[in-house]
Amino acid sequence: MEHINFPDRAKWDERSQWFDDLVEQRMCGSYMVGEQATALCSEMYGMFCIGAWYSVIIISVSVIDAQLRECEVMNFKGNTYELAKQLNFTSDFDWLRKKRNRLVHLDIDDPVANLNDYDDKTMDLESEARRAIEIVFDAFFLSPGT
Repeated sequence: MEHINFPDRAKWDERSQWFDDLVEQRMCGSYMVGEQATALCSEMYGMFCIGAWYSVIIISVSVIDAQLRECEVMNFKGNTYELAKQLNFTSDFDWLRKKRNRLVHLDIDDPVANLNDYDDKTMDLESEARRAIEIVFDAFFLSPGT
């Protein structure tokens, strides 16, 4: 695909360092992080470093869902929104969930993604992907001491 180019090494390293720094900033104390959430987060890391912004936003909701179900409210039977609401984890997450839903569930009259976005809106998309990752780490480090 000619629309997404592999980033040069310096750009990859800058994104990787930002990700690592965020983890370092957010983690203070002991936390329980779920196995599936960790695996999905590793995938998200690669997507972020390569610049697959839509993919970061989409998988971030899955990472959060896995983390909350495995470490916060085990055996929860509702949907992700209900789960987040039960934990009062809704303000930023609601933005992310709606953004993800618009990407996953196409509105044929108002599509939100197109190939030109990588040329025209790259900075906005990267900023949204960074925000999504920050929200993921809010979920990871929701309950210290677990």
